[in-house]
Amino acid sequence: MPTYAYACEPCLTIYKVRHGMSETPDLSCPDCGGGVERQLSAPQIVRESYSSPTEAKFANLTQRAEEASEIELQKVYRTIWMPEPVKHDPDDEH
Repeated sequence: MPTYAYACEPCLTIYKVRHGMSETPDLSCPDCGGGVERQLSAPQIVRESYSSPTEAKFANLTQRAEEASEIELQKVYRTIWMPEPVKHDPDDEH
């Protein structure tokens, strides 16, 4: 399933949701209850011989530049996956 990003501008939050291409989820911001807007994103295409799109994206950046870029992005928007990832605790099976 593809991952889609929905933004709540008043809360400066991006919600990432996995759903089918033909699905239209009924989403609202859990914090303010307002509507969210689907964000356009570029497809992840690997044109070099990198093992992943992430590796290709950061291949020409130094470690310091990569960290600085990520810190700047986190100052503006926070990203939340919906629904929350399942946390499996082996101790709960008893």
